[in-house]
Amino acid sequence: MKSSAKKVELASVDDLFSTEESRADAQREKVLEIPLSELHPFKDHPFKVKDDEAMMETADSIRQYGVLVPAIARPDPNGGYELVAGHRRHRASELASKDTMPVIVRDLDDDQATIIMVDSNLQRESLLPSERAFAYKMKLEAVKHQGARTDLTSRQLVGKLEMADVVGEKAGDSGRQVQRYIRLTELIPELLDMVDEKKIAFNPAYELSFLKKEEQVDLLDAMDSEQATPSLSQAQRLKKYSQEGHLTLDMMRVIMGEEKKSDLDKITFTSDTLRKYFPRSYTPQRMQETIIKLLEQWQRKRQQQHDR
Repeated sequence: MKSSAKKVELASVDDLFSTEESRADAQREKVLEIPLSELHPFKDHPFKVKDDEAMMETADSIRQYGVLVPAIARPDPNGGYELVAGHRRHRASELASKDTMPVIVRDLDDDQATIIMVDSNLQRESLLPSERAFAYKMKLEAVKHQGARTDLTSRQLVGKLEMADVVGEKAGDSGRQVQRYIRLTELIPELLDMVDEKKIAFNPAYELSFLKKEEQVDLLDAMDSEQATPSLSQAQRLKKYSQEGHLTLDMMRVIMGEEKKSDLDKITFTSDTLRKYFPRSYTPQRMQETIIKLLEQWQRKRQQQHDR
């Protein structure tokens, strides 16, 4: 009578160990040299990649030493890879005439990729307000998808931290400051550019973000005609009139035409006005020192005349 039991083959010890080793190796992250042409920018990447002096220095370093810190990318369904972290290194590698760069490839969903992309850039000291604003907005939306739903007004709690606090934690910004930055994304591009260029301060810009888009366009007209930018108190009044439904272009021009206290306290002389009173060899600093000395002498003389 034949046995119905099937013959069982046992794997050798070498096969068992090689299988475990290959599994571990498959899970281990690897640094790959990927052609620059196969690396695509992250969708709606909020950080500007400029060919400025810092970029040229990075390119020189890469030309000499290569890319020391690998970029992070994820497979792109349409082919190639989507950069998650390393956009500046990618551009610097192009300027350094490199063909490839070291990259760690990870399988990341949209939310994971967004958080890594934002966090890898928030530590930079030279971030523009607009970059931080859109980065915080993207990260907050990703954190919301990952956890309990909330919005910018309800400020619901996530454990002991609010979602906005979670977003700003690594950069050292409070949840309240994160929300203030995100408000800047409501500004029209022309006003936001002025914030980046430090023509409009952060606090007035936050107040202006509550104006309707068409009111912001009119404000550009008023600022241009009056050759002025809003102070905090002016921005707060513009916001108040907007919320009351009373803000008009004429009212904007009146507000922007007001003399600011800082202007009333300022006296300005052109160099042409002063130059005729000083030798050509005098620098502006020496001219200023001389003027101060003469004013001190004049003040002492007046005091002596008063005491007689």
